[in-house]
Amino acid sequence: MSERNGVQSASEGTERIVDIRLDEQSVVRRAPEIEHERAVAIYDLLDMNRFRPAGDFTGPYKVVLSIEDGKRLLFTISSEAGGALTAVTLPLSPFRALIRDYFQICESYFDAIKKLSPSQIETIDMARRGLHNEGSDLLIERLREKIELDKATARRLFTLICVLHIRG
Repeated sequence: MSERNGVQSASEGTERIVDIRLDEQSVVRRAPEIEHERAVAIYDLLDMNRFRPAGDFTGPYKVVLSIEDGKRLLFTISSEAGGALTAVTLPLSPFRALIRDYFQICESYFDAIKKLSPSQIETIDMARRGLHNEGSDLLIERLREKIELDKATARRLFTLICVLHIRG
């Protein structure tokens, strides 16, 4: 089994996600930058991830991410063949301020790309990456007893959680 930075290749092993979808109740037209971030997060996640739900389950896994009642994040986990395995919920309240701040810094970053110097863009990008790291650390902490994941997988999932918060 080969690993890159402690992250399992999606072509190997069973502790991984092989399909992920966002259950968006009100799909909206998003800015091209947001759609690009979503697409990259999904591509990178499927390419390389580590994901193991607590319990006696055998992967690989299919995952649907959704938001329930605007209050909870729901991971619906099934087998690669599609058989339902488990569902994991997390309260969203610990993530709300972080997601709001992340959206604001991303907006500044996308604006900066169009008109600021490279050093100014780099400063904003460092802040953006810092918030992103904070979000992925919080996700790992909150899922600790429910789902085991690595930092890179948590970062990509945090991106997708943020995308789910965009409403028309």
